[in-house]
Amino acid sequence: MTRLIIWRHGNTDWNAASRVQGQTDVPLNDLGREQARTAAPLLAGLRPDAIVASDLSRAADTAGALAALTGLPVRTDPRLRERHFGSWQGLALTEAAERHPAEFARWRAGDPDPGAGIETLDDLGKRMGAALSDAADAVPGGTVVVATHGGAARQGCGHLLGWEHAVLRTMGSLQNCHWTELRHDATRGWHLRAHNVGLITVPATEAV
Repeated sequence: MTRLIIWRHGNTDWNAASRVQGQTDVPLNDLGREQARTAAPLLAGLRPDAIVASDLSRAADTAGALAALTGLPVRTDPRLRERHFGSWQGLALTEAAERHPAEFARWRAGDPDPGAGIETLDDLGKRMGAALSDAADAVPGGTVVVATHGGAARQGCGHLLGWEHAVLRTMGSLQNCHWTELRHDATRGWHLRAHNVGLITVPATEAV
């Protein structure tokens, strides 16, 4: 049985300010680094065989906290980046709503292609699903920790599970440094074992 642990990065200043990160390379803040250090021993206890991360520093540095405990190298994969948010990147959510009200309303309603240059959910799911599948295939029967981003994690999981957008929206957003566990076996294929697991109890921030 292969196990994927899909881990959201730690907190950033843009998370705290509800600013749209997307694929902007925003670093962890002090809280985010502490979250990663706190979560790392729990994940090390799962005895991972490999660590893969988005190449954006907030995810790669989160993965680095686990690598420091396990001695495993971190392989980066740009396909694990967050959804690209087009012209919204760098804006506060309130600014995005003011400047692009129609697109913002569609995004809030779960439209998979809201406009404003935002990556479609179908495209996001396909690239994340491919990256997660490749990570799992590299260690058949093992445990792989994948450090990525909130929106990307949810869409990638949905792609592997074969869930429709409407079903996937019922999954709560991953809190910073929490994770989702998927398992794969020859009989059942991919299935969800746990979601939003973690020690740290902080309010969930927008997964952008």
